[in-house]
Amino acid sequence: MARLEIDDVTKEYRSGESSVVAVQDIAVEVPDGDFLVLVGPSGCGKSTTLRMIAGLEEITEGEIRLGGRTINDVSAQERDIAMVFQSYALYPHKTVRSNMSFGLEESTELSDSAIAETVEETAAMMGIEDLLDRKPGELSGGQQQRVALGRAIVRDPDVFLMDEPLSNLDAKLRAEMRTELQHLQEQLDVTTVYVTHDQTEAMTMGDRIAVLDEGELQQVGTPLECYHEPNNLFVASFIGEPSMNFFDGTLENDALVTDYFEYPLSQESRRDLESGGDLVLGIRPEDARIGDAQQSDRRFEAEVLVVEPMGNENIIHLQFDGMAVDDEFVVTTEGVPNVSAGDRVGVEFPEPAIHLFDGAGGDAIKNRDLSFTGTPDAVLP
Repeated sequence: MARLEIDDVTKEYRSGESSVVAVQDIAVEVPDGDFLVLVGPSGCGKSTTLRMIAGLEEITEGEIRLGGRTINDVSAQERDIAMVFQSYALYPHKTVRSNMSFGLEESTELSDSAIAETVEETAAMMGIEDLLDRKPGELSGGQQQRVALGRAIVRDPDVFLMDEPLSNLDAKLRAEMRTELQHLQEQLDVTTVYVTHDQTEAMTMGDRIAVLDEGELQQVGTPLECYHEPNNLFVASFIGEPSMNFFDGTLENDALVTDYFEYPLSQESRRDLESGGDLVLGIRPEDARIGDAQQSDRRFEAEVLVVEPMGNENIIHLQFDGMAVDDEFVVTTEGVPNVSAGDRVGVEFPEPAIHLFDGAGGDAIKNRDLSFTGTPDAVLP
């Protein structure tokens, strides 16, 4: 086990006179035993970052340190890092036992008996002890994933690197494996960096998450910090499903004026704002409230477009008058749906629950009041 430090790391791909910066000045520290999730859309640089940690990509600038030792020029096989890939990367002609023991045979001087004992102990931990004499083609996707994890575990590395290891599994098995991976990481207490584009995995698995976009680090924090206190519009929009609702507007006197409503702001909310400045109001779907169509200072009339009953909650798609045909916003409620498509309802955005972002740069100006809980079902009378 060891502390992992990524210090202002940049990766630039050059071809002749042209170049592409895949990762720009990323700086993250992963304490010993921590579980860090790198999350972001496709092409944001998360897998490139993982490959630089593994030694599979050269670093253009910056340093990567493991246990205080700079490993920029250390070969991949000498970094004491184990990697689990999306494709499992199992040898199809070898048995599970041989797949799991291969790395130990190649990289250690352990005796055959010691290797066999390690493999059998790890297989029992992973619940695949009955599969040791089978080949990958005889296994299900979940079983192959356990073998790939077991192959990494037997090496007892300083760091685990996992590149979207659950993306090939069906939804139910993926949920089960998320839980298993969390228990396993806690049991082994090994520093882990996990790459995913799935925000559910990021929110539920990581001690901390690092949000990337276009090769740049947007925020590092606990899942709840990134959810409730996003640094900018990108983090606010990417973290959370359904996504946060956004409304562009301008501060005029004491109100945020949008194309669809005028939202009065308290003196406290206006403290750091300049009149005439472009702003974006954001609110999470679960923080908005639905009630009757009567309008008030912060309740605005809207039409229900679609109601999606999910069992534990309802996802309600709405539209203000004047919105484009393909434009809408979302409110989530609990319980049995009490509105239907075509209904006119009142939608309230409680001020303690709103976020305000700079309209030009996207930086967060105000995040929601964490002490505000609203109503459990987000429904007003």
